[in-house]
Amino acid sequence: MRRISKLTRVAVGVASLGLVATACGGTSGDSGDSDSKDRGVAIAYDVGGKGDQSFNDAAYAGLTKAKDEFGYTTADIEPTEGETDADKEQRLVSLAKQGYNPVIGVGFAYGPALKAAAAKYPDTTFGIVDSVVEGKNVASLVFAEEQASYLAGVAAAKATKSDVVGFVGGVDIPLIHKFEAGYKQGVEDTKPGVRVLSQYLTQTAEEGGFSSPDKGKAAAEGQIEKKADVVYQAAGLSGQGVIEAAAKAKVWAIGVDSDQYKQAALAPYKNYILTSALKDVGGAVYALSKSVQDDKPLNGTQTFDLKVNGVGLSEANPEYAKVPGLKAAVDKAKEGINDGSIKVKTE
Repeated sequence: MRRISKLTRVAVGVASLGLVATACGGTSGDSGDSDSKDRGVAIAYDVGGKGDQSFNDAAYAGLTKAKDEFGYTTADIEPTEGETDADKEQRLVSLAKQGYNPVIGVGFAYGPALKAAAAKYPDTTFGIVDSVVEGKNVASLVFAEEQASYLAGVAAAKATKSDVVGFVGGVDIPLIHKFEAGYKQGVEDTKPGVRVLSQYLTQTAEEGGFSSPDKGKAAAEGQIEKKADVVYQAAGLSGQGVIEAAAKAKVWAIGVDSDQYKQAALAPYKNYILTSALKDVGGAVYALSKSVQDDKPLNGTQTFDLKVNGVGLSEANPEYAKVPGLKAAVDKAKEGINDGSIKVKTE
């Protein structure tokens, strides 16, 4: 199986998964002891699992796209509470042994486990979302979250009437700092003087920062009490609580990763989801799957940024276009990011 080492960007359509594939061959697993050689992509979910209406569900959309187009067997595995790196490694090894290829760990927490599993199965392609792991058979699928968050900040600054907006991060880690940094910069560049209230739900993922809607709801309610009338969340499953609180108070929420305005589970609150900062995890999962299907598996760091439509901002809510100056300001910001005149901070 031939590997590509120089490709660093894959053009994908944000949230649309509108890629066309024509390959129809089988995939290969480990050359030594895999149980099958005709199975396709397998994903191992991050904290919160399937049904978070956000990060994990976006990965599942990519898996479904690949399954439908290539007609092969797929697998998606839930995390377990309090699991160790050894548990994660065993899950990935089991998938590779069964012949799935590629095997993708959804979330930075899979880093150590994926590195170990990839070393054991050198003929299987592994992928990891939101982290960089070295390995000849590893594709690191990373995103310019700060760019999408900058656009969310522009939107928040245009939509606020109280000149107070909020940010709720799931866990206090560098990855979520990127969301906060971009958002704050977008707000400041668009409307100086707007106050940004920031709160992280927990210090570690084990404490439930990405999986506790009640924590998200309480944080958003606190910010709304302090006059925030737009609240942006980067909190996984916990973000559902943020959106619920915003809808109850009749203020704007900004979703994350998936277009949360379109999520069925959030339909009762959709009128208050102004927009979502999009991160095309599904497109990345599909792109890696297609590369293996085409016998040209990606490896190395694959960066999905605004220029290749790997991140973006949703316009699904009709109210988005009705906020004075919002769309024009976001479009201008996109141009600035793409031409380099706007440098978005990551911390």
